[in-house]
Amino acid sequence: MSMEWNSKSSGTGEYAEVNGLNLYYETHGTGRPMVLLHGGLGSGEMFGPEVLPALAEHHQVILPDLQGHGRTADIDRPLEIPLMADDIAALIDHLGLDRPDVVGFSVGGGVALHTAAKYPEKVGRAVVTSAHVRRNAVPAEMLAQQGQVNAAAAEFMKDTPMYELYQRVAPRPEDFGRLLDKIGVAMAQDFDYSEEVRGLQVPTMIVAGDADMAPPSHYVEVFKLLDGGLRDGGWMGEGRPKGGHALAILPGLTHYNIVDSPLWATTVLAFLDAQQA
Repeated sequence: MSMEWNSKSSGTGEYAEVNGLNLYYETHGTGRPMVLLHGGLGSGEMFGPEVLPALAEHHQVILPDLQGHGRTADIDRPLEIPLMADDIAALIDHLGLDRPDVVGFSVGGGVALHTAAKYPEKVGRAVVTSAHVRRNAVPAEMLAQQGQVNAAAAEFMKDTPMYELYQRVAPRPEDFGRLLDKIGVAMAQDFDYSEEVRGLQVPTMIVAGDADMAPPSHYVEVFKLLDGGLRDGGWMGEGRPKGGHALAILPGLTHYNIVDSPLWATTVLAFLDAQQA
């Protein structure tokens, strides 16, 4: 499969000083603001060429590059999802945004989850895509592959979209090996974010492909933590989760192409905009 990570969508790029980080972000479109968070080893450019314009047609999309990714240089700090959530909360304050929706994929999905859980007063709604909430939800063979991610793997990644993107946009292209080391250390840590999910106070949609990194059953379990899938929804929706939460398992998609899909963009917009009623 040929992949090129470049949205080719025109936006305004700027930097914000937050938490000691020179955080790069772009702004696309107009409307109610949405912070859109990319996955590991990517950048804001990884959202498909049809997806970002579809979102920006309805919303002002704030598109950051997370710590050590894309145009945001790394700092002397672990690459940890809760810390990156603090960065996003600080960016929301820096930009004076009024409870933007926070939408994230993979690592960015974890960041969206933690931002919504820790800073509910700063977030309107959240969409958490392809982000398992327990490390052991992923098959053992995938965990073994993740354990092999380190700087030594950089040589074998030179034909990948991750490497090409980093070399093209990073402030210090030579840091790619350092990013791999930090990602590898982060992925080796055990985690269970079930309590963060249970405590969510903002309407949240859990999204995954039907052949994602973790099985669909895991995302159903996450939905159950949000009071979802436990009873009939009722004629008037009275049996739906009390917090306004939702679940979407998208057909024919994987961890590696879900944010290229117009179906994903449509699903995100349907959830965010229906909540306005």
